Amino acid sequence: MENLENKIKINLDGKIIYARKGSTIVEAARENGIYIPTFCHFEGTDPKACCRICSVKINNRLMTSCTTPVTAGMEIESNTEELKDFRKSIVELLFVSGNHFCPTCEKSGNCELQALAYRFKMLVPRFPFSFPRKEADASNPKIIKEQNRCIACKRCIKTIHDEQGRHYFAYKNRGQHLEVVLDPVLGASISDALAKRAMENCPVGSILYKGKGFDQPIGTRKYDKQPIGSEIENQS
Repeated sequence: MENLENKIKINLDGKIIYARKGSTIVEAARENGIYIPTFCHFEGTDPKACCRICSVKINNRLMTSCTTPVTAGMEIESNTEELKDFRKSIVELLFVSGNHFCPTCEKSGNCELQALAYRFKMLVPRFPFSFPRKEADASNPKIIKEQNRCIACKRCIKTIHDEQGRHYFAYKNRGQHLEVVLDPVLGASISDALAKRAMENCPVGSILYKGKGFDQPIGTRKYDKQPIGSEIENQS
C-alpha cells in the first residue's frame, strides 16, 4: 500500500489525488499521470511562470501551476473548455509572433509547439500574423540560433551554463524586439555535449547543433505516433 505519510490530498478536475508536500501543482499532476502543458518550466530548474500555458483555475482565479504549491484540500480545474481555449490562444500567439514553417524545420515531429497545436486542433489562428524580420545566427562554430522559431521560453538560459555558473544564453532587447542570443565570447568555447543538450532542451527548432539535421525519419519521431500529453510525457 502506498505510503501517504508525506502526502496531502487535493482535487484535480474532480479526481482525488495525493501530492508530495512542497510540490507544485504541475509536479503533483505529472506524478499522478495527469498532463498539464508547459513551455518555460523544465525539470530541475526553478519555475519562472513566463509562458502561462500551464495556468489552472483555483477559486475562479487563473494561477500558474508550475509556481503554485499544493495545499491540503485544494480544488483545481485544469481540463475545462475555457482553459483549453486559453492554452490554444497562447499557442496561436506564439505561431503568429514568429515565423514557424513546420515542413522545413529539423524539429518537426519532435517540436512541443507543433505538438500542442495538433492537441488543441489549431487550424487558422484567430490573430493576424506579424511576419517579423528575424535572422538566423550561424556565427558560432557549433550552434545555429534560428530566431524565427524562438518562443523565448528561457529553457536554454536556465539550463545551459558552465561549471562556474555562467550562462551561455541570455535575453537581448525588450518588447517585440526581445531575442534569446548566444554569448559570442563564452559561446565560442561551448562543448559539444552542452551544444547538443541546448538543442535537446529547446522545445522548438530554434537551437540546432551544427552537423546534425534530419537523422530521424519523419514518421518515427516523438510526436509522430503518440500525441503530446500521452503516457510518454509521464515516463521517468
